[in-house]
Amino acid sequence: MTSQSALDSITPLQQMIASCSGAILTSLFVTPLDVVKIRLQAQKTPFPKGKCFVYCNGLMDHICVCENGNAKAWYKPRGHFNGTLDAFIKIVRTEGMKSLWSGLPPTLVMAVPATVIYFTCYDQLSAALRLRMGDQADEVPLLAGSLARMGSATLISPLELIRTKLQSERQSYRELSAIIRSSVHADGWLTLWRGLGPTLLRDVPFSALYWFNYEKAKAWLCQSSGSREATFSITFIAGALSGSIAAVVTLPFDVVKTRRQVELGELQAQNLTAQASSSTYTVMRRIVTENGAKGLFAGFMPRLIKVAPACAIMISTYEFGKAAFREHNRKRPASPLQTSST
Repeated sequence: MTSQSALDSITPLQQMIASCSGAILTSLFVTPLDVVKIRLQAQKTPFPKGKCFVYCNGLMDHICVCENGNAKAWYKPRGHFNGTLDAFIKIVRTEGMKSLWSGLPPTLVMAVPATVIYFTCYDQLSAALRLRMGDQADEVPLLAGSLARMGSATLISPLELIRTKLQSERQSYRELSAIIRSSVHADGWLTLWRGLGPTLLRDVPFSALYWFNYEKAKAWLCQSSGSREATFSITFIAGALSGSIAAVVTLPFDVVKTRRQVELGELQAQNLTAQASSSTYTVMRRIVTENGAKGLFAGFMPRLIKVAPACAIMISTYEFGKAAFREHNRKRPASPLQTSST
């Protein structure tokens, strides 16, 4: 007879659907916050032609190259805002409600597949590692989180570089294959993973800390509330707490990665080779020289405000989706192969 735990398990496809739903909901909720933030930043320090800025909604970073003092979606230099609420109202009044989600399409195209790969790999790796690590099972979230993030970031990195080229050189998607061929012919296959190092420096430690703290916080909250299973509110709170801790600890890597992304984007906009770009270590040393050690922690509050709700929405939606699939599988009639004994 098949065990109850086997009936309660969910398939990788169901995990992918649950993570996809979480990524879409997170993008829908968090994108307006970053659209408003970019507009407020732009009016304080206008972006000149050829300069870049990084847009991030908690799931994916997007490099935006300014053209004639403008960028296609996120930055439109018109109007004056007196604060966050005033910016929300004026953007909706003058440009329409949909303008608050002007950065959504590239997020859905890239962040959703990356998130699906990441969360599904984490669950699959966790299940496999727990069987093999035995007494050291408490360290599984650290290892599984690191490996899952490393894999998803490596797979998505070529798409991120190509997307930046499409924007900076104003190419159409039909010319995508020509861009790939020209890049590979000029600099080799490794050019498609340009900028991966700074990404991994931030995202791998973030992922390891996030999953470790999330599993600990979820277990503690379940024990404190006397709940046998994690509820939506428990996973939401655990996700926000673990995301906040990971965001603060890895902030210096995020500052360096942002500066490095901007430099790479500007080089591509000017059709310069990436060899002229500074290394990660050089960027970090420059930041400390110009602004002191505190420069590595610039943007502390904006990052916290953005990452905490994004992590909370993503993980709670994902866990809710998995719980719904488990319940569905539990109620589904067993097949003859499942009910027969071997």
